[in-house]
Amino acid sequence: MSKVYSESEITQKLQLELPHWFLENGWIRRKYKTSGWKATLMVVNTIGHLAEAAWHHPDLTVSYAFVIVKLQTHDAKGITDKDFELATKIEQVIGWQPALEVKADGSKSALEGTPSEDQRFKYIKYD
Repeated sequence: MSKVYSESEITQKLQLELPHWFLENGWIRRKYKTSGWKATLMVVNTIGHLAEAAWHHPDLTVSYAFVIVKLQTHDAKGITDKDFELATKIEQVIGWQPALEVKADGSKSALEGTPSEDQRFKYIKYD
């Protein structure tokens, strides 16, 4: 059985490792704001892929311009390492901005990333 974290342990881990996530009613939770329906579907599909690959499934609330992700380990009846690890992976993938990446050798990524100055191409509102 996985270790179930106490509320104070959860709050501390979130502050240190996942500052955009918070504890709410026994779940760790994060809201991703998007530019509209197509972007919301991309976020949902990405989270769905990661959750299925991890075999740990979040609860999602989906609306026109946002996605709320809630994680809890149901069989443990609390928050475990499974929740923190999946939240971390979701955060890494959804928040990935190739244009800001710097390789180990100091060079920039060859991937340009979504043009942030052109509203037509914006799809997620980065924190």
